[in-house]
Amino acid sequence: MYVAIEGVIGVGKTTLARLLQTSFEAEVLLEVFEENPFLSDFYADRARYAFQTQIFFLLSRYRQQLNAVPEILAKGKNLLADYTFAKDALFASINLSGDELDMYHKVHEALGEKIVRPDLLVYLQAGTDVLMQRIAFRDRSYERQMERDYIDRLNHAYEDFFSGPYDHTPVLKIDTNSLNIIQNPEHLKLIENRIREALGLHPFQPALPLT
Repeated sequence: MYVAIEGVIGVGKTTLARLLQTSFEAEVLLEVFEENPFLSDFYADRARYAFQTQIFFLLSRYRQQLNAVPEILAKGKNLLADYTFAKDALFASINLSGDELDMYHKVHEALGEKIVRPDLLVYLQAGTDVLMQRIAFRDRSYERQMERDYIDRLNHAYEDFFSGPYDHTPVLKIDTNSLNIIQNPEHLKLIENRIREALGLHPFQPALPLT
């Protein structure tokens, strides 16, 4: 079982992956974003540092996915990841343009051929105001200058990106606006049930509502 969790910045991808680890007896693969030396500069001046930031992320995610994913799966272990390789192109489409975007797409396409696709993609949805509240709550220093307009554009881009078929991977959409998986164990159990149902992994109860 290989499940990737996706969604906009602040939606709770990493938290969900960690909380589900025990239930699925899975290894967890987390995106390493703190190591990007351009990230703080990018949030302060996106136009100037977009290309450097995107290329660093692309190569970092490629190395991690190429090395870690096949190794974990070859051992017969379940895997939960808090990001996908393919979604990197989503950010590039927002942050880059012209020759830089063309160059990025050529590199992304070439590298993507070697990446293992997940069995299921869990797409966590939330409104922009909710995302801004969650970002402020976790208070990461390099995110303090993040503008609402940027998060809103990103939110709409995610919706467009996952509105159709995703790279031949089934997509499970979960509205998290009214959920609190940290304080309410039942909310976490409901999401776990939805994932089990989508994968056909027993035990699960059909069509439990998320409330």
